[in-house]
Amino acid sequence: MSIKTENITSGLDIGGAHLKVALAQGGRVVAAEQFVCPLWQGLDRLDAALAAARPLTTKAQLVGITMTGELSDVFENRRQGVETLVGRLSEEFGTGTRFWIGPNGFGSATDAVANHALVGSTNFLATAALVGQQISDALVVDFGSTTTDIVPVLGGAPSPRGLTDAKRQATGELVYTGYTRTAVMGIAQRAPMDGQWVTLAREYLATMADVRRILGADLAEVDQHATADGKGKTQPESLTRFARMLGRDASDAPTSAWLIAANFVQQEQMRSIEDGVRLVLSAHHMPTDAPIVAAGIGAEAIDLIARALGRPCLAFGGLIGAQPDVARKATWSAPAAALAVLLASVAK
Repeated sequence: MSIKTENITSGLDIGGAHLKVALAQGGRVVAAEQFVCPLWQGLDRLDAALAAARPLTTKAQLVGITMTGELSDVFENRRQGVETLVGRLSEEFGTGTRFWIGPNGFGSATDAVANHALVGSTNFLATAALVGQQISDALVVDFGSTTTDIVPVLGGAPSPRGLTDAKRQATGELVYTGYTRTAVMGIAQRAPMDGQWVTLAREYLATMADVRRILGADLAEVDQHATADGKGKTQPESLTRFARMLGRDASDAPTSAWLIAANFVQQEQMRSIEDGVRLVLSAHHMPTDAPIVAAGIGAEAIDLIARALGRPCLAFGGLIGAQPDVARKATWSAPAAALAVLLASVAK
């Protein structure tokens, strides 16, 4: 992919597990990529991810940054996380780097440190702000690898009831479940097998990536982290891990039985997200035809929830007019893509 280095802005979303980078040219997303970044293992992991992303970031004349990585347990608290990340990223990209300060928009590194509570984990507001520029009323559902953000947009503006994780987990706006990384033990307490309800092991033996591979999903582009047992990511290996959750070997039951059990777990996860969506919708007077805007690596799965609610479903990348061959990855990395576009308008 060749991108002319003119009028390029870059958005970075620094997460606890991934670094997401998007480029916009003239306000249109022309590139988006996700890099593995297990920040809980140390800041050197961020350094490695930034190095991997430099072929993209060096094309940009202006860089904007949002973050959720301040929550990583490599830091003692959120304030330390924000301060540390702001310092490291300012070294990487220079004093002109712009930081997303939630409802306050973009600011300098000094502004970011002074407003650390508005910097940390408000990346969802960037996505919703850009959606609001396209549609007056919508519900943004960003189903990522680790969490799901549910953000109402009313009158063209993000309208969450909470800005902190604590508040948003109470309002349904943050459902702590992800498309790939969430442990199966965090999804369901039981699953059907041999005509009985079998209690699942409460141990980190399998993830939702395993469940989705069993059901036939191709996760090669989005599942970047190690498996629970450190072994491979084939369908049989995923089934081996999942079977342990039910106290069995994969050979103890036919494929049809495992598909039923895996589908049950997947549906339990989707029900938890739908519950969050319904709770958020119940708090707002949103038009019945207002669409759901799906984002994150699990965006395609959100369509089923939209259908259940009788609402249209729009993919974030297409909605914002990302370059067609980049739209899917822009959807996967929505906050980074949103930052790149929003920053272009600020830079004019």
